[in-house]
Amino acid sequence: MAQPAPAVVTRRLLLSGRVQGVGFRPFVYRLAHELGLDGFVRNLRGDVEIVLHGQVATIERFARDVIGRAPPLARPLLVGQAAVDAPAEPGFHIAASSAALQPQISVPPDFFCCSDCLAELARPGDRRHRYAFINCTQCGPRYTLIEALPYDRPNTTMRAFPLCDACRREYEDPLDRRFHAEPVACPVCGPHLQFAAPDAKNPGQGDDVALAAAVAVLREGHVLAVKGIGGYHLLCDARSEAAVARLRVRKHRQDKPLAVMYPWRGLDGLDDVRKDFEPEPAAVDALLDPVRSIVLLGACSPAGLAPNVAPGLAEVGVFLPYSPLHQLLLGDFGGPVVATSGNVSGEPVLTSATEAHERLAGVADAFLHHDRPIARPADDSVVRVIAGRARPIRLGRGITPLELPLPCVVPRPVLAVGGHLKTTVALAWDRRVVVSPHIGDMGTLRSEQVFAQVAADLQRLYDVRAEVVLSDAHPDYATTRWARASGLTHELVQHHRAHASALVTEHGRTDVPAIVFAWDGVGLGDDGTLWGGETFVGTPGRWRRAAHLRPFRLPGGDRAGRAPWRSAAAVCWELGRDCPIDVPDPIVRSAWERRVNSPQSSAAGRLFDAASAIILGLGETSFEGQGPMYLEAIARDPAAFPRLELRSTAEGRLELDWAPLVDWLLQAAPTSAAGCADCAGAVHASLADGIVQIADRLRALCGPSIVGLTGGVFQNRRLTEAALAGLSARGFDVLLPVQLPCNDGGLSYGQVADFIGRKV
Repeated sequence: MAQPAPAVVTRRLLLSGRVQGVGFRPFVYRLAHELGLDGFVRNLRGDVEIVLHGQVATIERFARDVIGRAPPLARPLLVGQAAVDAPAEPGFHIAASSAALQPQISVPPDFFCCSDCLAELARPGDRRHRYAFINCTQCGPRYTLIEALPYDRPNTTMRAFPLCDACRREYEDPLDRRFHAEPVACPVCGPHLQFAAPDAKNPGQGDDVALAAAVAVLREGHVLAVKGIGGYHLLCDARSEAAVARLRVRKHRQDKPLAVMYPWRGLDGLDDVRKDFEPEPAAVDALLDPVRSIVLLGACSPAGLAPNVAPGLAEVGVFLPYSPLHQLLLGDFGGPVVATSGNVSGEPVLTSATEAHERLAGVADAFLHHDRPIARPADDSVVRVIAGRARPIRLGRGITPLELPLPCVVPRPVLAVGGHLKTTVALAWDRRVVVSPHIGDMGTLRSEQVFAQVAADLQRLYDVRAEVVLSDAHPDYATTRWARASGLTHELVQHHRAHASALVTEHGRTDVPAIVFAWDGVGLGDDGTLWGGETFVGTPGRWRRAAHLRPFRLPGGDRAGRAPWRSAAAVCWELGRDCPIDVPDPIVRSAWERRVNSPQSSAAGRLFDAASAIILGLGETSFEGQGPMYLEAIARDPAAFPRLELRSTAEGRLELDWAPLVDWLLQAAPTSAAGCADCAGAVHASLADGIVQIADRLRALCGPSIVGLTGGVFQNRRLTEAALAGLSARGFDVLLPVQLPCNDGGLSYGQVADFIGRKV
């Protein structure tokens, strides 16, 4: 008896996620041909639609393979499947994009060159040999080029560069890796470099001429501004102390560490890096990731670097060339360069030649421009290996826009505007939230202008109009003022509750209570004091302040952030002790005693500041977190450390008393490097032990066994790993940030998470 023929059906698959700008449609085309299926694939507004006609088993295999075998940069999600009418034409083809339907948009980030493009870049005779704008579907700029969706060339800044015949053939060939690679270009039809130096003779035309002139500037010890993918860098020879000093003076960056870009050398690209560092496996993975983040590395013998690259610190921010232009520039120069953001310190990175010449005229000796417009700024991402994993310190190029799921549907579209420092913006709707790149610190006109641009840009790109705006509870933050003036429904989220909500929501642990430590510099608390050493119990939107560090009156309030002597004086005076370092202004003591401009603070960051002043004599600092970073850099495992006292307050909270630590430090009065290292180690050990004490007590009182560590203080690797070890030994399930910074860069996401928790 003859077997019935296999059933033939027609199905429509709808895929969302990262499926545009990553070679997904050519992959679908090849897979459909491989399996002998008819139909078509096309872009919708952010989604990809696939119609398949063939045997049921074959279509089911296709549905598995389209996810499991997707291109490396793709992140497809099958969100819909339905029966439809058979296609009118036989065969399988790529159809024109459609703007129909409500989009599930995932805007792709920017990536460095794939291995195929690198090979072409270096191959003599290739038509893209040494072409600084080489790319394909698996690499190159995306987010910084897109002006509208769907992601097609006319909707990018590349529309100004009509394709030549050769590029068009590649662009239109479904079997070519440059099929619909929207930034595709070559020396005939694409962008080009321009060198400019004030009062200097034009070196001539051509990309190689411009590159040679730029390399000469670096070799002469001068400062070069280079336009990259997401904005300008300021470069100088990282081996020259004089060149680094020149850059520091001009940029008014006295001590803050500078990142270093190394040339790609050897089989894995890290030969030059390994001359100065011994990167652990997680750091190697981060360095080689297509994101090309700045990775903090501990130096083994950085003899090749100028000592003023990262003075006083044990780590240097290191990254590999992040664009083909930088690959060529570093290769020709032949050594590492300081590569810091091309901006006024704290502001967003500059993106246009006009802005660069205006604002960097007194900083850069020369400029290497190109004529590919940048649609929006994207600063470099920064990561640090903590507990065996690279964790973000700053969200930027290659990571953002960062899309994360939400545990439930947002009742109304929401825009969250973060805090005052390390600002990011988050847009949430349905069960999705998208976090912007790092914008910078608020407080300057340009920062606030770029902030407003990013807030509007996210809504336009994703075709979502916010109805609710969330901000920090501090009334004087620029972001809070903007939110009040927006005309949207405005809700406040307390700073440290946002930190806690971000952490547990990122981990999908919102359904059971957790103990979360939110330790940072300062944030306005519910009681009008400056919190920053907080422990919460609960879930997002329902946090209870269960413990905190012993408060102390902070002379000068916010001014203490750049003056560790103020924190040191405060804790000493609180104990009735003299401060071991000079108090520059004697009026401060009188004001403190009269409680004038001396708000109460429980901030762990200010306690670290106090310790840095007592141990190192650090009176004033030139950048945020300098004192704690110096302490961590010198710390070693101590032979002994004081145990902090945990007591109950009249309000029913636990309070961790830092008095034994301060008394111990004052008594030790270290004068040698070894003594300072022991005292610095004791600070970390005492506070890590205090964290374990609090967690133990709260578990006994409330029951949670999940513990989270978040807030800027937990960028400190020594403290975090010591606390993690102690908590794990006590059987706690410990959460650390994975995709979001523990610092204020994660606040916008946390504001959304806390808002949702209130509504469910």
